[in-house]
Amino acid sequence: MTTTDPTVPAPSPEPMHRLRFEEPGPPRPTELPGGTPAWRVSRYADVRQVLSDPRFGRAQLYAPDAPVLSDVPDLVNDPDLMFNQDGPDHLRLRRTLRRAFTPRAVARWRPWIAAIVEELLDRLEAKPQPADAVAEFAVPLPVAVISRLMGLDESAWDRLRHWSEHAFSDGTHESGQVASARKEFSAFGADLLMERRRAPGEDLVSGLVAAADEEQGTPEAQLVTLVCGLVVGGHDSTMTMLGNALLYLLGEPRDTWPRLGADEEAAGRVADRLVHLVPLGDDRGSTRHAATDIEVGGVTIPAGAIVLADCGTANRDPEVFPAATLHDLFAPLEAPTLSFGAGPHYCLGAWLARTELQLALHRLAARFPDLRLADPADTIVWRTGTTSRSPRSLRVRW
Repeated sequence: MTTTDPTVPAPSPEPMHRLRFEEPGPPRPTELPGGTPAWRVSRYADVRQVLSDPRFGRAQLYAPDAPVLSDVPDLVNDPDLMFNQDGPDHLRLRRTLRRAFTPRAVARWRPWIAAIVEELLDRLEAKPQPADAVAEFAVPLPVAVISRLMGLDESAWDRLRHWSEHAFSDGTHESGQVASARKEFSAFGADLLMERRRAPGEDLVSGLVAAADEEQGTPEAQLVTLVCGLVVGGHDSTMTMLGNALLYLLGEPRDTWPRLGADEEAAGRVADRLVHLVPLGDDRGSTRHAATDIEVGGVTIPAGAIVLADCGTANRDPEVFPAATLHDLFAPLEAPTLSFGAGPHYCLGAWLARTELQLALHRLAARFPDLRLADPADTIVWRTGTTSRSPRSLRVRW
């Protein structure tokens, strides 16, 4: 039997951009972290098929007789979450949001997103050096953006961060803590919906209420979960992407930084490539349930099987993304990234996240062309406890 010496610190996790991936191959049996049998799909074409074929669904993962994927009552495993529904129920909820996140809608938001970026850069510039780029920029930017979209003020920010930590818990929080945070968060979402029904405005929640009323038949519990999902999803992923991107760009490819500040379009290509290459967390895939026997990549996956679609490995499939350009941050992607998913559950906030990352990197590099890390990259303390991972702080000088 082996034991762990608590006096010996655990090895520091690898930065997200240095995670190693196996070569993609045909579908094969595997196990989920809890030991549940599953099938791993890792080639780009195969992963796209699993994510796009409606016979591979999410709802059955939470059926009464399904294996328990997690015993933590977090938001990710809530059957009412839009991502965990299929068919008409999923489409009804998705329709309530689809118009709000189109590229045209995000383009209208771009000027005020840029204004938030500049305001945060002003604050950062006024800080004594070294300053924390995470606390002063990577965290407040997406929180400010989603708060404006949903008509929330700064008084809610600390609570939103607390709820997000528990909504995306990686299982290290006590179940009671997660349940308590979820109860508070759901009450907040229900109150927000009630308030917007009473006094609608131009914000996203008011639009959601109006669209749900048009659709009719949407259970209130699903709307509450949808609001909570928007709040945490709208800032956690962008915060994580930005923190990991800054660690990568300031620590390794130093010639990239000046080009980011000089060319906004080039910054967009870098944002795309970073989203493609740098995962949000250590979890390697998205799970689905096979409704029938289905052939994928020449292999029959049996009905009832749980399938792990390994998006990180698929994003490195040499048949689609040649090794010569895979790490060229300014090269346009050869095919759509799977980091935002594909098919019916493709991330509605993808265009918003991409816009925030592009503007943040471009304006930060333009304002601070000699920005650099104040501490060695291998001393980074990581934000853990959730399914995403990024630097807890990132001290910088300029």
